[in-house]
Amino acid sequence: MKKLFYLGWWFFCARVLGRKKPLQTVLFISDKCNLECKHCSVYNKVNPHTMTYEQIREQLRYAHSLGSRFVDFEGGEVIIWRDGSKRINDLIALAKEEGFFSATITTNAQLPFDNCTADSIWVSLDGIGKYHEAVRGKGTFARLEKNIASCGHKHLSANMVVNTLNYESLDETIEYVKNSPYFESIAINFHTPFPDTEYLMVDKTLRNTIIDRVIAFKKKGYPIMNSVSGLRLMKEMDFKTACWVSNFILADGTRTGCVGEELGICHNCGFCMAGEMRSVFCFKPDTIFAGLRLRV
Repeated sequence: MKKLFYLGWWFFCARVLGRKKPLQTVLFISDKCNLECKHCSVYNKVNPHTMTYEQIREQLRYAHSLGSRFVDFEGGEVIIWRDGSKRINDLIALAKEEGFFSATITTNAQLPFDNCTADSIWVSLDGIGKYHEAVRGKGTFARLEKNIASCGHKHLSANMVVNTLNYESLDETIEYVKNSPYFESIAINFHTPFPDTEYLMVDKTLRNTIIDRVIAFKKKGYPIMNSVSGLRLMKEMDFKTACWVSNFILADGTRTGCVGEELGICHNCGFCMAGEMRSVFCFKPDTIFAGLRLRV
């Protein structure tokens, strides 16, 4: 009830009073990783940063003071994070201690993550077999399958970022998640053309065709996290964004808003959460219900 009350009050303040306070924090605890994915704009090979446990506590308190109540720990790769005896589960407990309603992680599933106490886990799944490996490297799909089979988490979802290397695998990836005994749902996003990765962005015509296919799957009852209303907005990208709903804290301690906005590439944004957030403020019932399923 506390969570529902806060969400209702936050929405009233945002929609009626115009208060722009973040609801979610994306906290990059490290930019060190065990892969070198082609699309990644975060991985730091030369001089990686890793936050200490106390630095993460400080950032959580800062985010909570802004109004954020949901945190997603990201990397790099979160499973390899260490600070002495502290591991990722210690950060989950810390977030709850600091007053966050839920804490999630995003992982490439290349290492076991059994017994992870996150409220939900997002696994980066960029296609089936060779398509996933075209983005993430040889052997990555087999390791992913092995580790999701052993994790035992009841709220495990896939996140697919569609790009020029894997778009042909979209249908089979959605089918794979539907038929999997391990995955609960899948979220679809598109590659955002950060510097030096522009070649991975699908063109507008293809993107819109893909969105129509995803909507068709959704209407057939496939477990797609995106709402139909949010997906439709992503076709033209002619809406006023509400990306302030999330704040971002980078591994070097930089506190920022959406990096894509700072780079001036919003018109090519592939983060479908942008459409979801705008749909919420437009009172689209399917998006509101999708958000409640995700957060409550």
